[in-house]
Amino acid sequence: MDVFHVTDQNGNKIMDESVLKYIEQSLGNIHYGRTNRSNGLTALELTGSDRVGLLSEVFAVLADLQCDVADAKVWTHNGRIASLIYVKDCSSGSAIEDSQKINKIELRLRNVLKGDNDIRSAKMSVSMAVMHTERRLHQLMFVDRDYERTPILKLTSDNPLVTVQNWEGRGYSVVNVQCKDRTKLLFDIVCNLTDMEYVVFHATINTSGDRAYLEFYIRHKDGTPISSEPERQRVIQCLKAAVERRASEGVRLELCTEDRQGLLAEVMRTFRENGLNVTRAEISTIGNMATNIFYVTDAIGIPADSKIIESVRQKIGLSNLEVKELPLINHQEAEGEDQAVGIGGAVLLSIGSLLRRNLYHLGLIKSCS
Repeated sequence: MDVFHVTDQNGNKIMDESVLKYIEQSLGNIHYGRTNRSNGLTALELTGSDRVGLLSEVFAVLADLQCDVADAKVWTHNGRIASLIYVKDCSSGSAIEDSQKINKIELRLRNVLKGDNDIRSAKMSVSMAVMHTERRLHQLMFVDRDYERTPILKLTSDNPLVTVQNWEGRGYSVVNVQCKDRTKLLFDIVCNLTDMEYVVFHATINTSGDRAYLEFYIRHKDGTPISSEPERQRVIQCLKAAVERRASEGVRLELCTEDRQGLLAEVMRTFRENGLNVTRAEISTIGNMATNIFYVTDAIGIPADSKIIESVRQKIGLSNLEVKELPLINHQEAEGEDQAVGIGGAVLLSIGSLLRRNLYHLGLIKSCS
């Protein structure tokens, strides 16, 4: 028996019957094959060292190669970058299948990622497979071992607290995570536990104000708990990284305008020319409209000056590019503001069989037993 207490993103009770119906159908549906916008598109996976202007170079190359970006997500963490970009051919409007063009895309993007000092770790690959974008980004950063790297500059004081202890009498390892609550927090942590090949048997989750408290009872797939101090430290590092990757640093800018070829390349070039670094991005197109979200800082990771932001807005279009959110450092003292609720508002009393069953159908685990 698994009980979820949930709210909408504003912390309010869900009253919309269509939303409730959708949740019921989703939880009761055993067919979890993902039907997302990557169908009919070519997926480009990129990992490497982050630097100011990198995305500007990436999107300039794609525009030059007549690739239309339909959808993309970009995460940065500890000086590393991971991106999943869905493109189609500008002339045909369909997935890119020409092997010569794919090879050219791979070669040029790999050279961009390498830059002057990332010869070994820069990676770029092309995939036609349908996948869960955020699930895949976690995997890319995990393989890239971003959790082992030390950030050059860390502005936030809200560091996640992770502890791991063994419960000898029951054969479990008990993982506790305390951090600021946010959307998709539970998803991020469970994805990384799965990537590390642990099975979640029980869990309790609680939220109080803007804080989240999560406790997981885990074992290896062979039924054994964590067996060494190095392994325990690795779990702590990986789960801290899982929480931090989606944490938004910088000013949130939203671009909503009619889509056109080369739009992203132009926007990113404007950011670069004004010394703005993109720490996270969500790119999407619906019909002929582009709806993009960027989190930007200055070149060294400090929240960008408001005058620079306004200058960029004037160049791109004041009505097209809007400031939607200031970094936490600028309004930490503000109280009483609505907070997006990530875990579900109150308490998740127990996740056992339902969690395992749904993770199985999502492809996150190999067995739901």
